[in-house]
Amino acid sequence: MNLRQVPPLLWIDRAGQMTALALRCAVELGSPGLSWRREAIVQTANVFWLAIVPVLLINFLVGFAGAGVSGGSALEAFGAVDRVGAFVPVALLREGGPIISGAVMAGTIGTTITAELGARVIREEIEALQVMGIDPVRNLVLPRIVALTLVMLVLNMLGLAAGVLGAYAGAVGLLGGSSGSFVKQALANTSYVDLWASEIKTLIFGAMIGIIACYKGLSVSGGAEGVGRAVNESVVACLVGVGVIGLLFTTLFLALFPDALVLR
Repeated sequence: MNLRQVPPLLWIDRAGQMTALALRCAVELGSPGLSWRREAIVQTANVFWLAIVPVLLINFLVGFAGAGVSGGSALEAFGAVDRVGAFVPVALLREGGPIISGAVMAGTIGTTITAELGARVIREEIEALQVMGIDPVRNLVLPRIVALTLVMLVLNMLGLAAGVLGAYAGAVGLLGGSSGSFVKQALANTSYVDLWASEIKTLIFGAMIGIIACYKGLSVSGGAEGVGRAVNESVVACLVGVGVIGLLFTTLFLALFPDALVLR
């Protein structure tokens, strides 16, 4: 029996290979020449248009139903429906927005990248590129990781706006809360620290999802069935990674900025 196939050792082995791929991409990113730039621009446009509608829609619905209506209804019993504005932007900035963006990216873009690269492996296109002296990591992997990461940074902010708008529609439009109080408390309980922390977390999510998706695509074997299996494993690995990194990042953030726990 191959010890590398034992689950704990297998996971460690795959994590090491993903780390090696990430380091290789970092080296290529800092290397002279921008041969990958055109592909990165094309991929950025594709990723943006594929992901923007799901991200905005899900954030709006979560803000409207989850925070605006459900949260507002609970606070309405205490005559404090206006307090929805105090925690919604904070929750979306620190947790909701990045996690929703990460989940959407894993389910839409991550699967697309894995399937595309996996199909290229099955058709032996990757080997053909290597024979022609074209580096697949520099010309295929790096542009996709860069595109996914950059788009996630943008969609995180757009998703935040959609989520706050949804909460506003639920708490103010549906439950009759005060518009001025909602906006005032939303601004009072957010800061540039929350904004930068949210973007850094999203940056990590984007890079991680891109690396996992590309690794799973390049390691496909077993024909079309192998591609499907790799897509499934990619989604699961990305979602687990989003959860673990989100937990660790939030714990570190609150340890460094304990005042962030105080609602004003």
